Amino acid sequence: MPVLKTFRDGISPLGLIVAASFFGAALTPSMMPREPIVQAALAAVAASVGYEITLFARGIWRYLELPEPKGRICRLWLLAAIGISLAIIVYSLAKAASWQNATREAVGLPPLETAAPLFIVTVGLLIALVFWVIFRMAGAARRAVAALLAKVLPRRVGVVLSVVLVGWFLWAIVDGALVRNAFRAADASLLAADMMLEPDIEKPMAPEKTGSSQSLVRWEEMGRWGRNYVATAPTAKEIAEFSPGNAIDPVRVYVGRRSGDTAEARAQLALRELIRAGGFERSALVVVVPTGTGWMDPGAYDTLDFMLGGDVATVAVQYSYLSSFLALLAHPDYGVDQARVLFKTVYAHWTQLPKDSRPDLYVQGLSQGAFNSQATLPLFDMLGDPIQGAFWAGSPFFSRYWSEVRNQRNAGSPAWRPTYGNGSLVRVMDQYGGLKGNYAPWGPIRTVFLNYGSDPIVNFTFDTAFRPPAWMATPCAPDVSEKLSWFPLVTMLQIALDSLFALDVPRHGHYYVAPDYIDGWAAVIDPEGWSAEKAEVLKKIFQRRDKAM
Repeated sequence: MPVLKTFRDGISPLGLIVAASFFGAALTPSMMPREPIVQAALAAVAASVGYEITLFARGIWRYLELPEPKGRICRLWLLAAIGISLAIIVYSLAKAASWQNATREAVGLPPLETAAPLFIVTVGLLIALVFWVIFRMAGAARRAVAALLAKVLPRRVGVVLSVVLVGWFLWAIVDGALVRNAFRAADASLLAADMMLEPDIEKPMAPEKTGSSQSLVRWEEMGRWGRNYVATAPTAKEIAEFSPGNAIDPVRVYVGRRSGDTAEARAQLALRELIRAGGFERSALVVVVPTGTGWMDPGAYDTLDFMLGGDVATVAVQYSYLSSFLALLAHPDYGVDQARVLFKTVYAHWTQLPKDSRPDLYVQGLSQGAFNSQATLPLFDMLGDPIQGAFWAGSPFFSRYWSEVRNQRNAGSPAWRPTYGNGSLVRVMDQYGGLKGNYAPWGPIRTVFLNYGSDPIVNFTFDTAFRPPAWMATPCAPDVSEKLSWFPLVTMLQIALDSLFALDVPRHGHYYVAPDYIDGWAAVIDPEGWSAEKAEVLKKIFQRRDKAM
């Protein structure tokens, strides 16, 4: 029967061994600790990828009409492959707990007594079976199309064309019927959430505050993260704990996506509000690009407010309701366009002000905000009248300037904390340091990258599928296990999955914490009278604030 033949042809002895090897490799240490259900899903996907690659290679072998083992040899080979595969799976499950604990130890988590091997193998095999059936059905469809094409085309031409047609059809279903509809549903849902007014966030009463009755920006249109960002800014009274006697309320301007129909309209509104609120009268002005949802990391800006005694203004504009990952997939141009227009608008006004009385100008972004900021910063256009610096945290691996620094780093410096040039323009730090070294003095523009060595969003690269990534070279980052090993394709899948769970462990992965911003801001802004003692005092303040929140 054709159906039985399809499923029988889907059994490959070599494929079983490769799938079992990929299954076991997926359980080895990675950057982020994983729950058993996640381990099972990753192992199943890795096993399915390995199996289908083997079948694809076998398909090419058959297409070339090369000989294959048959009869008794084929049956013995199948039995041997089953035995080898089971041995690999049993060994991997026995080591799963120690492998997972190696990752947990690197990020400071307590060890597990067990990795739930029975759960992993059961759920993993079920998921892998589902993938196997789906691929077999796709293979049956491909054969049916090839049989029809064989009536009018040479057989080999029909085989190749059937692969293209079925592949295109499946992609059209996934991309058109599933992905795009999912994006639309997510966008509508998050828009509704963005419009809801939070009962615990009060509208500002002070007329100079953004969102107040005197503000040019309507409170209802700022979005939930914009309202939170403005309403929770530290007060002069709070800042006075660190800067007694001269503390003032910081200026925070935020424009929601619903405040204007275009990126230009929102940027112009942000500029007018910034002028109204007195942002250009402060000593420092920071143009910030938020993450996809519009979220602003309090640790990045509260620390700066304390450091400068509140004598600082920050301005940001929302460009999406989706999370950073979804925003990049659904409409990657939105964030880039908004970041470009906002900086251009603020910078154009700033350059018209007297140089001896205007604020120092900086740019900042976290995660997708760092990517969008780097993608749009017109470095050459502003060299005649440069800004004073940039501070980017958790820059995604494809970010413009982070990629340059990582790929063109000085020989001998690690990829997870590289040194670049003479250090007068760019320095890279993590939670363990990096700003001190054999550097030339800072130049007129200061740029700092804050990246954790265990951040998969920073360190992921597609070529990890084919060769060990540079950040795995000895010595590894302090928060990456030395037991982490490279496996073709599997390591890339591990790091990709780690990116989805990179916010699980504070001060590791993609979870950046307030105290680690302090040294970075100090290096970029160089506050008057700053010292290591002041830095320690401020870090202790934010350690207490983080615990209280």
